[in-house]
Amino acid sequence: MTAVVRRPAPTRRAENRQRRGDDTRAVIIAETVACILEEGFGAASAKHITERANVSWGVIQYHFGDRDQLLMAVVDEGFAGLQRALAHVHVPNGALRERVSAVVEAAWPAFSNPTSMAAQEILVATRVTRGKKLNRHLVDVNEGLNALGAKLVPDQDGSAVADVIWACLRGLTVPQMVSAGRYDSTRQRQTLIDMLTLYLSAESLFDRRR
Repeated sequence: MTAVVRRPAPTRRAENRQRRGDDTRAVIIAETVACILEEGFGAASAKHITERANVSWGVIQYHFGDRDQLLMAVVDEGFAGLQRALAHVHVPNGALRERVSAVVEAAWPAFSNPTSMAAQEILVATRVTRGKKLNRHLVDVNEGLNALGAKLVPDQDGSAVADVIWACLRGLTVPQMVSAGRYDSTRQRQTLIDMLTLYLSAESLFDRRR
């Protein structure tokens, strides 16, 4: 009979080492995000990131490989969070304005969180040299927005509505990125909701009259 070889369960020491590694990786990403938002993409050099994160370049190489892969990790995290948020937006039954408001207000935190904004700045700064993976992120997010638009206005052009929401919410992150203090976009988001509601109401009325 062949003896069954049982692998030893992971030791507490190995678990602690893994946790410390995950924590270090999270700190490096967080400091990269903070550096980009506070000082601009140009300031996010390898040397400056190591100084901010209080780690050696060898530690960054161990977790990410090089600066480009670190920036890609920020983009990965930013877009993964955005896709998760868009996939879980609930469009309630009820008045049109209530449905539009639910979509805009649920999508805004996903667009305006620091990692998402840093990912946006990385995409802009690397638009000439970015590879297929970065472009795939944009396609995936666009598909998520189109699905959201279809849920919001199933009988109309949901993709066009989704494009407007994307453009407006991304535009609203710019003053937040360049403002020294907290930027309150509540009034602007309410205006967007009003305009979309008015447009969709007019479209619906026009369709009924044809």
